[in-house]
Amino acid sequence: MSTRNAGQSLALGGLALAAAMAAVVGTAIGFEVIGGFIPCALCLDQRDPYYWGVPIALFGALAALVGWPAIIARAALVVAGLVMVYGLALGVYHAGVEWAFWPGPADCGAAAQSGIALDAGSLLADLDAVTPPACDEAAGRFLGLSFAGWNVLASAALAGMAFVLATRPAR
Repeated sequence: MSTRNAGQSLALGGLALAAAMAAVVGTAIGFEVIGGFIPCALCLDQRDPYYWGVPIALFGALAALVGWPAIIARAALVVAGLVMVYGLALGVYHAGVEWAFWPGPADCGAAAQSGIALDAGSLLADLDAVTPPACDEAAGRFLGLSFAGWNVLASAALAGMAFVLATRPAR
């Protein structure tokens, strides 16, 4: 494979990684908006790696597209993979809290702000009416896994994808 084809391969891989990350976090937001789930503080924390990872993967794709040295695109993909490893750790921590393997943060129920009005007249009433979920209670389970458990699997897959893309030899 020529250098140009290797760059195109890295670019496509970076774009695919960014799209997959955006799809995962978009699904989580969709459950909140469409499904009415209110995320707990740990759920919101688990989104951060995706918010960081998408632009990092896009940077790697852009670096490959414009013909910068492949090491730049590969480094961006490695960083995106490390960010997803951090996301995996957050998911394991949250799933462990849900399964009572270890305690969660003391202020876990206080961070969810979904559904609260932003106008001053309704703010206090809404704050009293909205009860954020506790981090130790799974909002639901699908095939035995909570959202945190599914995030562990998604983060592991995305980290693996990033590392494979970054280390795959140019042909």
